Amino acid sequence: MESLFTDPSLASILLITAFIAGFVDSIAGGGGLLMMPAMLTAGVPAHLTLGTNKLAATFGTLTAARMCIKRGIFKPHYWWAGIGATFIGAFLGALATWFISAVEIKRYLPVIIIFAALYLLFSHQREGSDTKATDQPQTNIKSVLLGGGLGFYDGLIGPGTGAFWTTAAMAVYKIDLLEAFGVARFMNFISNVVALGTFMFLGQVDYWLGIALGVSLMIGSYIGVHSVLRLGSAFIRPVFMSLVMLISLRLVYMEWF
Repeated sequence: MESLFTDPSLASILLITAFIAGFVDSIAGGGGLLMMPAMLTAGVPAHLTLGTNKLAATFGTLTAARMCIKRGIFKPHYWWAGIGATFIGAFLGALATWFISAVEIKRYLPVIIIFAALYLLFSHQREGSDTKATDQPQTNIKSVLLGGGLGFYDGLIGPGTGAFWTTAAMAVYKIDLLEAFGVARFMNFISNVVALGTFMFLGQVDYWLGIALGVSLMIGSYIGVHSVLRLGSAFIRPVFMSLVMLISLRLVYMEWF
């Protein structure tokens, strides 16, 4: 398959989008909500959008997961049940895309993205308790169900998974926001890698485009973390989500009306 990255105009649009997504994601979260509708709008086929987005997203989640482990925010050996369930869920979710037509994916994906964006825009993450659940083995049925469900969602669709994990981890395990962030980043990395491997096997990845977007996303994220933002995330988050909504609504209009 000839890489879509050979189209200069497409490359320019998507590289800029990846940079912005990485920059804002490091501040307010939700970068994937911008990447996928932008790729669809640029003409990337639906199945290829899912797989290529996973390749680009893996760059960011790998960096974040490694940082959380290095700083002791997340300890993988306490979460083997959730990790295993996330692995299986992501594999089944990515595999399920093979049985869904590209027309249906392109038709319903923007609608799902809109709901995910609304959730992130209006959700308020609490600080949680002081319980150190990450210092205890999490092998209960809740870990299996949570990992399997969110892993499946990330493999099948994906937008907003990190935020869903953060919120769910605080609610289920009664941990604080920092610990929940660590859980979310590592689990999101697991589901990304598994889904990416499945999409690679199914031939649904544009490698040149995905790597280029991943590097651009990482640069944007790096600059976002190390920049002094006078306006702060309280302003950037709604503006960013509004942009996501506009792009997604345009796709809904094109596909449904």
